[in-house]
Parts: sequence; structure tokens; C-alpha cells
Amino acid sequence: MTSRTHGPVPRPAWAPPAGKPPLASRMMRATWRRLPARLHDAGWEPGLVVPAADGSPLITDHYFPRAEGDFPTLLVRSPYGRGVPWSPMYGLLFAEQGFHVVLQSCRGTGGSGGAFDLWRNEAADGRATVSWLREQPWFNGTLGTVGPSYLGYVQWALAMDPPPELKAMVVQVGLHDPYALFHAHGALRLETALAVGVGMTYQHQGMAPFLRATLRLQRRLRDVITAQPLRGAYASALGGEVPWLDDVMTHPDAEDPYWRGASLAEAAERLGVPTSLITGWHDTLADQTFEQYDRLRRAGCETALLVGPWTHTSALQQGWPEVFAESLAWLRAHLCADPSGLRPTRVRVHVGGENAWRNLDDWPPATAVSPWFPTAQGHLTRQAPTDSAPLTSFCYDPGDPTPSLGGPLLSRTAGPRDNSSLEAREDVLTFTGPPLTEPVDILGPVSARLSISTDTGHADVFTRLCDVDTQGRSVNICDGLGRLRTDGQEPSQITVPMSSTAHRFAVGHRIRWQISGGAHPRFARSTGNGESPVDATAFTPVRITVHADSALVLAMHARGSGLGPAGNG
Repeated sequence: MTSRTHGPVPRPAWAPPAGKPPLASRMMRATWRRLPARLHDAGWEPGLVVPAADGSPLITDHYFPRAEGDFPTLLVRSPYGRGVPWSPMYGLLFAEQGFHVVLQSCRGTGGSGGAFDLWRNEAADGRATVSWLREQPWFNGTLGTVGPSYLGYVQWALAMDPPPELKAMVVQVGLHDPYALFHAHGALRLETALAVGVGMTYQHQGMAPFLRATLRLQRRLRDVITAQPLRGAYASALGGEVPWLDDVMTHPDAEDPYWRGASLAEAAERLGVPTSLITGWHDTLADQTFEQYDRLRRAGCETALLVGPWTHTSALQQGWPEVFAESLAWLRAHLCADPSGLRPTRVRVHVGGENAWRNLDDWPPATAVSPWFPTAQGHLTRQAPTDSAPLTSFCYDPGDPTPSLGGPLLSRTAGPRDNSSLEAREDVLTFTGPPLTEPVDILGPVSARLSISTDTGHADVFTRLCDVDTQGRSVNICDGLGRLRTDGQEPSQITVPMSSTAHRFAVGHRIRWQISGGAHPRFARSTGNGESPVDATAFTPVRITVHADSALVLAMHARGSGLGPAGNG
């Protein structure tokens, strides 16, 4: 790799324009700390036109090291524009480290021609862009991809039929399944749908229009989420109708033909391109990242996983020094034959409660599956019940839905939060274990095996793992929502995945299991009567009864039993 240039900057043999990157990008670059020292000055060649698969012009900016040398190329395709923060985070920073960076606006966004159609054009347009790259005098035939969220989706699209030049991928808080972004087992992820609607509609227009649209949605959010019917209610908050948003909200069935071809899971099942995956424990796409990792491992693909104490957005803010260093090390190793920055293990996770990083050989690590059972007294115990009798019940009223609090959201309220106010509600059940006498580590997937009966036959069940400290503060760790169809008063069994975690419950802390009938507006409220949440104009309160053979299932590793003298609450 060429060392940093000093004195007059030599112009590469292919003689690009000597323009500096945008001022706003350079100003943001100056505010970052804990990043590697730059190796080169960066140049900028804006407004290049790349023909899409159908000939539509894809507007593209080219960032490059202003130095002689043979440098690999990174392809970054985005529906969010090419300005701040994408220009400094990907164009400027990676060019300074010795990469050509092609930052391109997806079809129908950021000045590119054609119409944006969520997910349907990315594979063909990615291949068209690689064809264009082959004609560029500075392209040396070595290609990598990098980017977060939907910028991860376009990477998986290219990986469905990877070009021979593609030698490495870095998928940061990345998407591969749009259905799972918008729905959880048929329940609409309402708050996420609205946030994505604003981002996709306005962010590519620039930060000012995007911020105005975000503030407008915040002001009108309550009117939108309580509208009856919900269909179309977002239009006033988003400044008009968004056809693709209507479509994703009104197709809750994963098997609906509408979603055919949307998931790119198949790419990871046969991929041979070394791929680094990055997520956070409170990332709304964390589960998709764990799925990607599992598929890549089963396919024998070289892969690495980094999981930090981040949400979807904070991974690219507070977590950016770690995310950038991880991404840079992977790309240097596989595009520049420089593995010096790689860590010694495949997996690195941040352990909550311990507030420390831990290197692991794989994910999930080998742990014991440990069920914890609720009691009628509100305790959580290791002792299995002797029957499936009803334990306790609560009434979920769609007219006053249980609110959402923290967790994997796209808003500033995401992440760990004090759940005390939520748990004080009559429609929220809690089952709490005894104070721990030794630390207990939970490393891996968490789930709930629920035995539930209802009086209407229709309900959602939201289930959450919390850490209760010595002062009684209850903080959410991970959670999940399941949809129930019960047969009268007879209990139905459902397993609700609650994502995964790496968390240490300290001495004196208690494990808490929280159960309720929803988390609104994170999820559209259950109607209680089987009607579509999008079209319903009437709601039915539902009584939800939890039975004794329900269990919270933890991937648990403890130095000892960790339990108090009685072994229960």
C-alpha cells in the first residue's frame, strides 16, 4: 500500500480531476475521533453517469486516493443520496485509506433516473454498474462492497450472482429480507414502516428536507398510529401517498406473491465471497444479521461477526470508530492482502452488564438451554410445573394499547430503557427471579414457550427479558412478539423468538420475564377480533391467560447456580 503523500500531490497515470471532496464532508471528517490516520489525500469526481440495466442514468460520485498506485475499488449503492453522512463515511474515509470508492444513487433517488421500486431493481443495476467499472482505466479488477441497512441489501443483491471481481463484502446493520423488516409473524412493525417511509422518501433529497419530514412525522405520529382505519393515515405526516409503503403495510402474509423475490437469503446459502457482518444488540435488523451469519457458516463461507452495544443508528454514530476499524481491516485483508488488522477469532461481541468485549470462536457459543418457569405469585423459578393450570390473566384493550418502550427501533428512543413505568400497568405481567448469588451470563438466542388462552380467540403476545438491578430498576435486554389464534378457553402453545443477547446478570440482580398484549406503536395494535390492523374500524378487548407450562428459555452459562437459597423467587 502506498504511504501517505507529502509535498506536491502526484497525479495518477489515469489523470482524474483534482477536485477536493465536498466541504461538508471534510468538515464532518474533522469532527471524528479514534479513527485511523489517513494515508492519502482524497480526490473527488462527482456526477458521473452510469447506465442502469434499463439504460436509466445512475448518478455516481468517484472518490480516490490522490497518489500513484494500484488501488482496489469499493462499490457503495444508496437510496439515501450521496451527501452527508455517506460522502464522508464511505467516500472520503475509505479513499484516504487507499481505495477507489464508487458512491452511487439507486434508481429513482438522488438524481438518478427511473423510478425507485423497493428491492426489485438492485441486482440488475448492481451488475450494470460492475460492467461500467470494467471500462474504467483506474479499475484494477479487485472489487469490494460496504454499507449499512439498505446499502447492505444491494450488496446481497449483487451477491445473488457475484461477479468474478467481487472479493469481499462488509454488511453493516444490514437488510436481506424486506418482509421481516416490516412484519413479525404477520404483525405490522408500524413504527419501523413509518420511519423507513420517511427515510426512503426524503433522505436522498438532502438533510434539510429529511429533517423537516422527520419532525412533521413526530408531530403527527399520534394521529397516524391511532387512526381508524390505519390504511392511508400516514399520508398527511409523510407529505403524500407512498405507493410502496401502502403495499408493504397491506401484505402481512410472507407467502403472498407480493413478497416473491424480496428475500435474498439464498445468496448467503451459496456465497463464496468473504463477508464481514456487523450489528448491535438493539439493531432492528440484528436477527437478520444472525441469520446471515448462520447461512454463511453452513455454506463454508469465510465470515466474521461483530456485535456491539448499539441500535441501528448508533452503530454508525457512537459505534462508528469500531465499525469503521472492523470494516477497514476486513477490506484490507481481502482486497489488499494485508491481514494484519484482523482479530484472532471469528466473532467479537459486547457483553452487556459486564460492559466488556469478548472474542468467541463462533456464534452462538456452546451454552446450556435453561428454561425458567412463571408462578402464580409472580416469581420466576427453575422448578418445572406439575400441570398446565391457568396462572394469571390480564385484559388487553386496543383502545388503550400497551405502549412500546425502547428496544430495537429506528428512533432515538431505541435501546435499553427503564421499564418501571411500563411494568406498573395492569396489562403487563412480570415474573421475577431471586437475587443472584453469582454472575449469570446469557450468550445466545432467547425465546418464550407460551401456553396461552384467550376469550376472543385472537391476540398478540409481547414477551421481554429484563435485568432488575439492586435498586429495582428493570432494563430491557431483548424481546419478541407472537400472534395467537386460540380455540376458546383451551390453551394454545406458541414459541416466540426473542432475538439473541450477550448479557451478564450481576450478583444481586434478578432475571425478569415481562409479558403483555402488544407494544404500540412499534407493532400495530392487535384488534382482538381477527380483523386486519390496517383496515379495522372496531376493536375488541381481549382477556389473555398465561398457563403454568409456559417457560422463558435462556442460553445460559453460569459459574455456579447463581440462585438464592430457595432456588426461586
